[in-house]
Amino acid sequence: MALLPAHVERLVELALEEDLFLGDATSEATLDPSAQGEGRFLAKDDLVLAGTAVAERVFERLGASCRFDRPEGARAARGDWLGTARGPLRALLAAERTALNFLQRLSGVATLTRSCVDALARGGGRTRLLDTRKTTPGWRLLEKAAVRAGGGVNHRLALGDGVLIKDNHVAACGGVGEAVRRARARASALLRVEAEVTDLAGLEEAIVAGADIVLLDNMDDATLAEAVRRAAGRVLLEASGNMTLERLPRVAATGVDFVSVGALTHSARAVDVSFEIAPV
Repeated sequence: MALLPAHVERLVELALEEDLFLGDATSEATLDPSAQGEGRFLAKDDLVLAGTAVAERVFERLGASCRFDRPEGARAARGDWLGTARGPLRALLAAERTALNFLQRLSGVATLTRSCVDALARGGGRTRLLDTRKTTPGWRLLEKAAVRAGGGVNHRLALGDGVLIKDNHVAACGGVGEAVRRARARASALLRVEAEVTDLAGLEEAIVAGADIVLLDNMDDATLAEAVRRAAGRVLLEASGNMTLERLPRVAATGVDFVSVGALTHSARAVDVSFEIAPV
């Protein structure tokens, strides 16, 4: 049995409830309750696999078994078989769509993440890929796990596990330096303090005030390279804004430590996976 956090178990329950609150009229009308079957998952896109544990759990909740043949983060080519589910035909068909919704969406996140990680590697540097909090409400644990499966690194899971001073904090405090100084004085010493800046003057102000990380927002490649030169290792640097697959190698070549891409979770395309079933 797949072991999932209680939050994810509730999400599975809600997803099944919205599909089955009136039962399954088609299967109940056409299939004998005792009929058994087997179904296999088929990749119809090249993909990076993610969401297997939650997909397995969907079948288990309805009395069937499900196992995938490869681990989270594994690459699969179009035409590859990914795993198998067995049990009552009614259970397999009731679980199919909900399981695929999780699997396709989360594998899409992992696939896009891997594409971005590979693009950064082509830049020849050590730049790591970060996600953001731009996640589907309720799905954050799952989507951030899919980012990890794709080779990315999670940024903050929630508002309380790091200080990230954004433009609205800066406006409310009267400047990035003042915001960083307040954070240094009031926040837990165990939390890193990160500040967002939009120009090189803001970078220096954040460094002088004691930031651990500086987020370089919407800077062009030349400015990013100059920011790396000026920071000279005094802080970690994160680049964000207008990141595309084509641009990522150039950004990595500037020497920034991180690139954050909100599109990993807010714009990833669901990959195509089918579930092919046969009676036994």
